Amino acid sequence: MSADPESEGLSASDLAVDHQLALLAGSFRFLLDITPVDADDLRDDFLAGRAPEPGFTYRELETDPDVVRTQLAAVDLGSVEDPVLGQLLRAKHREMELQLDMLEARDTEDFLPLSVELYGGVSPSLRRQAEQLLAGITRTEPSDEALDAEEFLAMAEAEIALYRDADPDLAMHAELRADVNGVMVSGDVLLIGPETKVQRARAQALLHHEVGTHLVTQANGSHQPIKVMGVGLAGYDETQEGLAVLGEIACGGLTAFRLRQLAGRVVTVHRMIGGASFEEAHEALVADDFPEGSAWTTVMRVYRSGGMTKDAIYLRGLVELLEHLSGGGSLDRLWLGKFALRDLPLIGDLEDRGLLRPARVLPRYLHDPQAHANLARAAATDDLGSLLEGHA
Repeated sequence: MSADPESEGLSASDLAVDHQLALLAGSFRFLLDITPVDADDLRDDFLAGRAPEPGFTYRELETDPDVVRTQLAAVDLGSVEDPVLGQLLRAKHREMELQLDMLEARDTEDFLPLSVELYGGVSPSLRRQAEQLLAGITRTEPSDEALDAEEFLAMAEAEIALYRDADPDLAMHAELRADVNGVMVSGDVLLIGPETKVQRARAQALLHHEVGTHLVTQANGSHQPIKVMGVGLAGYDETQEGLAVLGEIACGGLTAFRLRQLAGRVVTVHRMIGGASFEEAHEALVADDFPEGSAWTTVMRVYRSGGMTKDAIYLRGLVELLEHLSGGGSLDRLWLGKFALRDLPLIGDLEDRGLLRPARVLPRYLHDPQAHANLARAAATDDLGSLLEGHA
């Protein structure tokens, strides 16, 4: 048994810098604050042709970005002695500066370039993969019975209870929230908008995505001596979303509609960067056989705050993780917290030195032999469309 990481290996001063960054990262609600509060209200007017370029409303910022930026500037990154930790913390510091810049630039032309810097754009190869999916998957499963927000909340609470059986001290919960559209995780909370509808056939996969990936890695990361692993190291979103979609594949819940949705997000980000209007991007998705309501949601997510390129990372993260698995890579260390696949060697170094704790909980699907078979089959394919075999 290795010594406790907080008493050996990392100095108190190094951990103090980490804790400062983690507290600051948790002091503002980035995704919530760049997401409209009135998207559901504006949808009907848009679909009826009354508001071709919807003007969204956003939350008042609870935290002044200038105050957080001043606090960030006071963090002494140069004092960090451990070179690996120092590298990780410097990258996180830069990411937080970008996020604060984006919060200040909401709904202005300055937002999109910052979003591209933070999340990247759409590479030609990713665009090609997305277009091939849209062209190749022409049939989607018929819509089945939809769960309302209250019903999905009950399922989420039951799912969380199963994880709490494994660790009663887990700090995670789900709640309905009036100013949220759809389903999203913020910190250790699964937020569900009151107008949310979830197809029954998709519900379990969505729980593995949100609870089994986002909340599980948050719980494991916040348990680490390095607290930034709970709020997320720089660039963690892409790997997180890829992992979450892998969870959908593992449980057999990746549907044709869902895979088209991920591809639709990529081409919509590409169109938005290219200068397409909100209405033009919506029309293009409808022309690609997306239902009008679903197309609205996709375009709203991409055009929010002035241009959010984050939605291209779901498919990109999935492709990178499938390549990682097909090359003999493992997912084991990815449950230790929230971090990017590119940082896996650094996380491995910290773990090998006994500086990290084991995961508190693991996704429930990992206990199912069929899930491992599904992941192995996915890793062996070169054609994303074939991921649907046995899943739709």
